[in-house]
Amino acid sequence: MPAVQGLIDKYIFHKQQREFSPSSNSHSASLDPCPFIPAKARDQEIPPPISTGTAVFTLVAYTIIYVVPFYLSSLTRPSATLSRDAPSVIRARIASVSLSCAICSVVTFLLLTTNGKPGDATRLLNRDAIHLMGYLPVGLAETVNSLLLTAGLFLGPLFEHLVVERGWRAWAGLPTPDTPRPRVLGPLFDLADWANWRNYVAGPVTEEVLFRGAAVPLLLLAHTPVRRTVLLSPIVFGLAHLHHAYEFSITHPHVPKWQVAIRSLLQFAYTTLFGCYATFLYLRTGSLLAVCVVHSFCNSMGLPRFYGRVQRNPDVGEEKPANASSSAQPPAPQGNLLWTLAYYTLLVAGAVYWYKHLWSQTESAHALISFPIDASSK
Repeated sequence: MPAVQGLIDKYIFHKQQREFSPSSNSHSASLDPCPFIPAKARDQEIPPPISTGTAVFTLVAYTIIYVVPFYLSSLTRPSATLSRDAPSVIRARIASVSLSCAICSVVTFLLLTTNGKPGDATRLLNRDAIHLMGYLPVGLAETVNSLLLTAGLFLGPLFEHLVVERGWRAWAGLPTPDTPRPRVLGPLFDLADWANWRNYVAGPVTEEVLFRGAAVPLLLLAHTPVRRTVLLSPIVFGLAHLHHAYEFSITHPHVPKWQVAIRSLLQFAYTTLFGCYATFLYLRTGSLLAVCVVHSFCNSMGLPRFYGRVQRNPDVGEEKPANASSSAQPPAPQGNLLWTLAYYTLLVAGAVYWYKHLWSQTESAHALISFPIDASSK
């Protein structure tokens, strides 16, 4: 939807795009790339309807609406005897965050579509607001490209899981110690477990709906510069995960507080870093589905290993013999120098691939804004 990008460039970044006919000094309607833009928007700089500070304050309010309900009810509040991984807690929390996301999304939509009077340059059409929030177009091609690009960062871990640990057997429907009744695409059936559903579906979707779909449009509405937009929303996203420190200290009372603090700081660091990447993808593709799928994939992969030898438990990926004794000494992990070399080679090669294709593989006609590199390359 190039018209939306033109609208954002003109309304939000107030780039003047006058088109003059060769024979006169007047605007040429036939050459106007965005004919629905009010005439006064072409001739003057439109001030932002909200400030960046107001947008960030709203993001913080969204985060509070998302997190605080966890601790208002005994159904969702963790304790020394009730884990956040309990199915009842997961179900209640999913219901809570779904409602929170719906409320915040409606607020953002209203801010985008009811700002000023009809015809004002700061008021978006409903379809443009929906696109700015990442819902339409869905962006299937953008989703595939973003997933393949991100998978490049995990070539090493994918090799370790699928080849070394023989994870391909579970996907192919072959028996493994963990799947007594194997099915083709077996890991997908693991989503029936509530913890997996939270980690790989409900969590990524609700977080992206809130911190990308509902949050980023407000920063754009405030004329926030691109680089600051890529950074501000992820910082709030990272802060939204700090409450896990409290939950961890409740359920693990014997862990020293300094270890809990370090754990939380590391979590804040990598969630903020991922948030920057997700916001970049969201702005480049205009697709909420793309960032949801990438988020789910990254959750499933975890952090790659950056040191150590690649080894495999001999029992992984194979059925245990029927006469195997449960009291027998477990065999030592099998190590292979070639596996280790292959892992780190793929890890580096994948990172190089990601770096070289970051811009080309995220290019889309549905992009929400133009990055400085786009303008300089034209």
